[in-house]
Amino acid sequence: MLRDYLKLHFIVLLWGFTAILGKLLTVPPVELVFWRTLLAAAGLAVLLVARGQQWRIPTGQMLRLLGVGALVAVHWITFFLAARLSSVSVCLAGLATLALWTSLLEPLLLWRRVRGYEVGLGLITMVGLYLVSQAELDQLLGLGVAVVSAGLSALFSVLNAKLIKTHPPLRLTFYEMLGACLSIVLFFPVYSHYFTQGQGLQLAWHGYDWLWLAVLAGVCTVYAFSTSVELMKRLSPFAVNLTINLEPVYGIGLAVLVFGSQERMAPGFYWGTLLIVLSVLIHPLVARLMKDKQPALAPPMPV
Repeated sequence: MLRDYLKLHFIVLLWGFTAILGKLLTVPPVELVFWRTLLAAAGLAVLLVARGQQWRIPTGQMLRLLGVGALVAVHWITFFLAARLSSVSVCLAGLATLALWTSLLEPLLLWRRVRGYEVGLGLITMVGLYLVSQAELDQLLGLGVAVVSAGLSALFSVLNAKLIKTHPPLRLTFYEMLGACLSIVLFFPVYSHYFTQGQGLQLAWHGYDWLWLAVLAGVCTVYAFSTSVELMKRLSPFAVNLTINLEPVYGIGLAVLVFGSQERMAPGFYWGTLLIVLSVLIHPLVARLMKDKQPALAPPMPV
């Protein structure tokens, strides 16, 4: 059991490393997500075949999963864009608002009652977000994009909580990665014409891009996802959710180690981030105390 917990923390550490990889890679965010989803879909297809799992599904269900995949693509593009527009730490502070977004979207999409304690924790998150924004005024755009990215992440997490009831996690994520990749391919003509400032698509890799992409797609996506699914069979949903909530903490710590002084922020940033992370960590504890029924635990999607 201890080995499983250590492995789970290692996976969360890998997910916290993705924003750093987004900063290290020279490929623009849209092309970066194209390569990530293409390689991830290929890796997940190999896992499906190796494990002998059925991958064929009715067309209507397939289109639904591909559509959620398009949402994943927009989330990842905005996430990596936020990391480019600001520091890794500010990006992860914005992403930590995912729990706030989830508490707002779940009552709307899953038709459940609004919980008073979630409203209270949401207010704490907003105060933390305000402190972060005031401490890093020159990075407001990146923070705003990261908050939007967190909202998109919350949306597909809520949708996955419903889809996981009818689809095995591996097959579910394969089709979502495929949908993300295909949606970017369809977007390429518009993107190339209007958003690249005349430079066109930049799909070529430079320097160590091949290494960082291999780590991002192979280690932080396929390996981390498949291992997390296995761990969810042995660990409680409470333990999994609580550990995943530490991702911003691990990510900010890694960013300071990798980038040094570039990631050192004003004191207000750390106070604000502390409030956000505390509200996120407190949420599952309070939910357990109140004995609130949680939705089906969907496989955690790497950022």
